[in-house]
Amino acid sequence: MIHSPEEKIKILYVDDEENNLQAFKATFRRDFKIFLALSADEGRKVLKTEDVHIIITDQRMPDETGVDFLSSIIPINPDPIRILLTGYTDIQAVIDAINKGQIYHYLTKPWEEEYMRNVIQNAYEVYQLRLENRQLTSDLSDINSQLEFVLRQNLLS
Repeated sequence: MIHSPEEKIKILYVDDEENNLQAFKATFRRDFKIFLALSADEGRKVLKTEDVHIIITDQRMPDETGVDFLSSIIPINPDPIRILLTGYTDIQAVIDAINKGQIYHYLTKPWEEEYMRNVIQNAYEVYQLRLENRQLTSDLSDINSQLEFVLRQNLLS
């Protein structure tokens, strides 16, 4: 399922600080469809009802780290591109994010608007390419099955 160019990129931003959520939404609401969550649990609720393309989450939250949140949603929501955002330089968080959370990008706070916009655009391109690749692989599998059928028919006749 390839999304139309007119469709806005859907982003879920999870952060325990309301000011960060509102600043993000105020900055990017014209360009993207933004969903906000104050916790990992709220983020999961959004993911149950919305088909988001990109998930951005803060690393340090009171109940659950961003890495733990991202790794927990992979079995249910493997498609969204995952971005980790943190105000701290924590090498272990980076390693965990890459290994457990399968993140696309790691950003530090405070984020710079144009850089964040570029990261989001690039992440969406990766999202689109993955969907296209999955569709092409499925199409190829179907064509191979049809060819095998035709070959068997020819061998029997």
